[in-house]
Amino acid sequence: MKPRLALFDLDHTLLLGDSDVLWCDFLIAEGLLDRAAFAVRNADMESRYQAGTVGVDEFAGFYVSTLAGRSPLEWEPLRRRFLHEQVVPRIPPGALDLVRQERAAGALVVLTTATNRYITELTAAHLGIDHLLATEAQQQDGLFTGGVYGPPNMRAGKVRRLQDWLAQRGSSLAGWHSIAYSDSSNDLPLLEAADEAVAVEPDPQLAAIARQRAWRVIRWNG
Repeated sequence: MKPRLALFDLDHTLLLGDSDVLWCDFLIAEGLLDRAAFAVRNADMESRYQAGTVGVDEFAGFYVSTLAGRSPLEWEPLRRRFLHEQVVPRIPPGALDLVRQERAAGALVVLTTATNRYITELTAAHLGIDHLLATEAQQQDGLFTGGVYGPPNMRAGKVRRLQDWLAQRGSSLAGWHSIAYSDSSNDLPLLEAADEAVAVEPDPQLAAIARQRAWRVIRWNG
């Protein structure tokens, strides 16, 4: 029997909201981003992401740019407040239970998200997930540049990054019984690459695909 690999998307899957959008709103409320410049673009990015029409580089670059000009240490107090004020209250109890169930079943549990690592690594820790695949924010001379380092962990990039990560561990996807959890049709490449696909609070496009393919569907409100 193959070992079990559980792959969890984060935003709108284990979290009732989108980390990138919430972070942008949080910084606007703190007066660190210009409301006129960012609020409309933030809403536009979210809308086009949900529709599957936004470009991967454009999406990742826009949100990583919010970190520009500060060091990880300078951002630390704000990202911890962000976790406790904006993220933790939006994690459904059922999501925590599902992660615990996978761990209890002996699965290797991985959080795989298009949001950048700096914003999501505290969330992964709160969820009890040790392994995180995320978009990487570029740094130079100890400061975030506002650019993306390497390929964004989004759409087909999630599969490529997963394959690379497994290869570094001396393994491959074929060596596991994999199950992928996501809300979004943007994650169709990952869901199709897994042995089992589970639609969690699916968007309309993914809900239709899940019905056609008889995929399991989870809704946190029952």
